[in-house]
Amino acid sequence: MSIAPRDEPEASELLAIREMETPRPEMVQPEGWPRPKGYANGAVATGKYAVFAGQIGWNPVTCTFGTDDFAGQTRQALHNIVDLLLAAGARPTDLVRLTWYILDRDEYLAAGKSVGTAYREIIGNHYPAMSVVVVSGLLEERARVEIEATAVIPEHPV
Repeated sequence: MSIAPRDEPEASELLAIREMETPRPEMVQPEGWPRPKGYANGAVATGKYAVFAGQIGWNPVTCTFGTDDFAGQTRQALHNIVDLLLAAGARPTDLVRLTWYILDRDEYLAAGKSVGTAYREIIGNHYPAMSVVVVSGLLEERARVEIEATAVIPEHPV
């Protein structure tokens, strides 16, 4: 359950409407390359850029963490990204890039199944270009993950 300010039924309704209105970015996959798992190698889109600073797994209104669990913080960070997308008039399928900053590779890999489930529930079956970078620390001491997002909002809805 999201602790983000937008309630989930309202967000789901807005996302469903936007999903029907506009085309998705085109994912780039060079011939002969193996299909990536859980991300795309590249994306091509036309429209207005929306760039979002790294989101961490806290409630963005109160700036408090509900959990120290990696998967739980990832779930909240993804909800925060969707709230930003909606505020910009975008949707998860407008995402063209995600950059994940994590503290611990093993923690990330161990939480893979839970993270994948949360990702599909919140973002859907849309996998933009993604990078995961292991860092020595994040600004917020309790943060386990920080995710930057870039979306391209189509200029001309279908």
